[in-house]
Amino acid sequence: MGIKKGDMVQVVSGKEKGKTGKVMNILKKKNRVVVEKLNLIKKHQKPDNKGKGGVVEKEGSIHVSNVLVLCTKCNTGVRTGFKTLEDGGKVRYCKKCNETMDA
Repeated sequence: MGIKKGDMVQVVSGKEKGKTGKVMNILKKKNRVVVEKLNLIKKHQKPDNKGKGGVVEKEGSIHVSNVLVLCTKCNTGVRTGFKTLEDGGKVRYCKKCNETMDA
């Protein structure tokens, strides 16, 4: 999976197609990501010690194949790859403009 927590991503299919947002959480076993303020779902919640009950709106997960990482140089959703550096480190890069993403 070439997506990290905190990345800006663009949704490429589904009801949120074309929208962008920040990755809040990654569900690695299910191959899904939770994007901030996208794919909102309503959950009926019972009252507890922390707060009131009722209908709560929260972000649902999106499958990782339906999102692309936003390249800062291209300013579009792009596919990413991995390069190994001379010192043995691994870094992500944009396959469109060949720009490294991890500084």
